[in-house]
Amino acid sequence: MATPKDLPEDIGGFIRDLRQTAKISLRQLADRAGVSNPYLSQIERGLRKPSAEVLQQIASALRVSTPAMYLRAGLLDSEGQQGVLAAVAADPELTIAQKQTLSQIYETFRNENARTKQDSAEATTPTPEEQK
Repeated sequence: MATPKDLPEDIGGFIRDLRQTAKISLRQLADRAGVSNPYLSQIERGLRKPSAEVLQQIASALRVSTPAMYLRAGLLDSEGQQGVLAAVAADPELTIAQKQTLSQIYETFRNENARTKQDSAEATTPTPEEQK
């Protein structure tokens, strides 16, 4: 049995390993999860980041727990606390389109804040001339 340190770091590699362990083809998993074959292939190769909703569908198709999939994708912390994206995906009051929109907006804000934080850190780092 593979230990967590033996498993790939990225969610795509994790899904691919689960699929191969289950001995099902990419096409079979795509059909079971209700996603397109090319999209699933892009997820497995790390070219696309799946939404919490898609992760839930893939977890169900692979018969693994959704929290385990969310944890691996970084949507849950190690104590099992839901992140924003997991909470949005689990909300039964929202439509799929609303969940996708909220997830995209949230990710945009996080990326913008990360860039701002990085720019701020770079601006406060003294240049070699300033250090003299």
